Amino acid sequence: MAFPDGTEHLLTCAEMGRADRHAIDGGVPGATLMAAAGAAVATAIRRRYRPRPVLVLAGPGNNGGDGWVVVRDLADHGWDVRVAALGDPAALKGDAAWARTLWTGPVESARPEALDGAGLVVDALFGAGLARDLDGVAADTVAGLAARVAAGTTLSVAVDVPSGVDGDTGRVRGVAAPADLTVTFFRRKPGHLLMPGRALCGSVRVADIGIPASALDAIAPAATVDAPALWRDAVGGRRTSDHKYRRGHVVVVGGPMSGAARLALAAARRSGVGLATAAVPPGAVALFAGDAPGAIVREVDGADGLARLLGDPRYSAVVVGPGLGGPDFGGNGARGLVEAALAAGRPVLLDADGLNAFAGAAEDLARQISAATVLTPHEGEFKRLFPDIDPAALGKLAAARAAASAVGATVLLKGADSVIAAPDGRAAIAENAPPTLATAGSGDVLAGLIGGLLARGVPAFEAAAAGAWIHGEAGRAAGVSVLAEDIVGHIGPVVERRSPVPRNLLFRGLFGDGG
Repeated sequence: MAFPDGTEHLLTCAEMGRADRHAIDGGVPGATLMAAAGAAVATAIRRRYRPRPVLVLAGPGNNGGDGWVVVRDLADHGWDVRVAALGDPAALKGDAAWARTLWTGPVESARPEALDGAGLVVDALFGAGLARDLDGVAADTVAGLAARVAAGTTLSVAVDVPSGVDGDTGRVRGVAAPADLTVTFFRRKPGHLLMPGRALCGSVRVADIGIPASALDAIAPAATVDAPALWRDAVGGRRTSDHKYRRGHVVVVGGPMSGAARLALAAARRSGVGLATAAVPPGAVALFAGDAPGAIVREVDGADGLARLLGDPRYSAVVVGPGLGGPDFGGNGARGLVEAALAAGRPVLLDADGLNAFAGAAEDLARQISAATVLTPHEGEFKRLFPDIDPAALGKLAAARAAASAVGATVLLKGADSVIAAPDGRAAIAENAPPTLATAGSGDVLAGLIGGLLARGVPAFEAAAAGAWIHGEAGRAAGVSVLAEDIVGHIGPVVERRSPVPRNLLFRGLFGDGG
């Protein structure tokens, strides 16, 4: 699928295999690719670490072939290096068999005892395409490596991924040892960004091994890293001739838990939207008006009242869910509010109780979606809404895609490794969310921010991706002791810091030139 120029594609294991084949079919020998991969790993080691005793764990396939190249390279540069092979090296085939011939020194058997005395271990047992759980001596050896890493007696450098990490899902297949450095090739895989794989990879370096960029055109990857290049053009910029009515008008539906909706409202106003209205239950007008003097506050009595409000075509997007507080809001229920918002035919952001209102009824929700819609569930809300889609079984990326396809909406499955998935199969993985975002109200801020972008006319997928990235950067800027209110306060400065243009043209640098 086509992404804007400058985006960082992520390749599944199958797609990486196609990239290799594209290069080979184009005249690059497989042995040349393997030699370049092994040399890249060895070079990264020599640049990052001082010489020390090294053990290379060489597996039975092409990942092990890369390892044999590393052994030869480090030895040629005077390093004290040993190699321990998993299985019989004489049984290697293809390019891996060629790489094995580069080493004429002694070969040990891969087992936990071989790790003794190694200050650095090159984990070249299994690559990203491992299709089964590690077991037997392989599992014992990796477990032994993990124990030594935890004890601080050795460091691990992984070839492609730490052995045991699934390159497509980031899940651990049996056991995996944390790497200090992972060297992968051509492009990263989803498992480098998805947890727990991301935490196990340490620093990740992507090496150019001679696969031409034209491979991406042949593959048309459907996943990318969430970064400004993905959504900058879609978000656009401010024009000198702009006025507030051209910048969109977002409605944030409030409920009994007013703090959540007030946070969403504040974030929506920071999105660059022209106007923001809080639609609140009877008796809450004074609270919202006093908290946000720049916002418009309208009293809305349940779903019927919201429907009447949204009959005004000047409202361009609706945020429903933060602070609704369960099924009894306004006597019509949270579900009635969601249905009223969807029936208005405007872009809608559903979060929290807006999602819980349809627990186990995703098909009912799908039937009512008629305009651009973004769902922002955390894991618990996702499970309630989509009980038949299991992220633990499918992997987070595949689960988000399945959910987006099922309801015809963009799904942002939140977490340290948030996944944004569109109904057409496009997906992005965020990698910039700091752990400090795990604080009450953080999700409400994200909901409001995306809702504001929707109101500005940004397409659902790009609005969700932009919101997730800006949210992560604002969390980082807020420091180590973060309140949700702090995140709101850093949205503007984050955008301004990325912009090389004067303040009066804010958003043009990060969000494009605006025309």
